Amino acid sequence: MGSWLSGPRSAAEDMGVEFGYRGKRLGLPEDGPGSIAPFGRRFGALVVDWVVCMVIAYGLFAHGDRQAVGNWTLGIFFVLSLLTVGTVGSTPGKRIFRLRVLGENGTRLGFARVVLRSVLLCLAVPALIWDRDSRGLHDKLSRAVEVRS
Repeated sequence: MGSWLSGPRSAAEDMGVEFGYRGKRLGLPEDGPGSIAPFGRRFGALVVDWVVCMVIAYGLFAHGDRQAVGNWTLGIFFVLSLLTVGTVGSTPGKRIFRLRVLGENGTRLGFARVVLRSVLLCLAVPALIWDRDSRGLHDKLSRAVEVRS
């Protein structure tokens, strides 16, 4: 009963399975620069990016139409993600929260992988499915990792 309540990870750890820290399987450090970005920072960066995109959508395209603001915001978010992650490795929100997106091998993502990651991020569902390294499905499928800078 206890293993059911505490979850599968706790039950496996009780049986002697060693999970290690987040990012260990990827060869990343446990703390500091280059380690897996914590959820709070990633969420904060997403909020900043979304607000910036909403302001741009409202000011330039929507003219007060709430439905249009939502649609334009998503489109602007996609373009923002494509351009900034594809060139400098981080969006404005990620830069504020000192995060960057890299390939699993530590290099910059190529254009096709940035497009795949951005499309999956805009679909939202892949970003809500995580692995034990706290990487979303959008990062896993594009072979990317979001780290502290």
